Amino acid sequence: MNFKELFAVFKVFISKPRYILPTYRATIETLKICDELYQKEHHKNGKENAFRHALWNYLICRECFRISQSVEAARIWSDQFTGLHEKLSPNQKLAKAMDLHNNRFGQAIFQGTNLSSKAVITLLQEKMKSARKVSETKEIAKTKNNLVYIED
Repeated sequence: MNFKELFAVFKVFISKPRYILPTYRATIETLKICDELYQKEHHKNGKENAFRHALWNYLICRECFRISQSVEAARIWSDQFTGLHEKLSPNQKLAKAMDLHNNRFGQAIFQGTNLSSKAVITLLQEKMKSARKVSETKEIAKTKNNLVYIED
């Protein structure tokens, strides 16, 4: 990361310092689960990546909700933090749009439920079965109730 990117991350975290540890815990838990379930596949642009982004956002929301006691505040934080991650990542336009969609998918699940990690994993694995393959960003906008992915 260059100085500008580091400053952007610092600025986000300084605005909500109490969310740093919960976000870190959610990130570590997400990577551990995805590594166990999908090895390196979740680092590609397939269904496993869609799963990872949705799970990551769900877990960030859940962990930050414990501090804020506000579903909306937790969702906004998750969207802000993971959106910054996408802004700073070297992904192509379609991959960024896919990730942002799947991030919001996980946030939406959080808004409507209070699931354990095991239950949300099961739910997202079920949602992977109906995930939609996309090849253009405009297809993503038409796919609200499904995970999306680029590669098989």
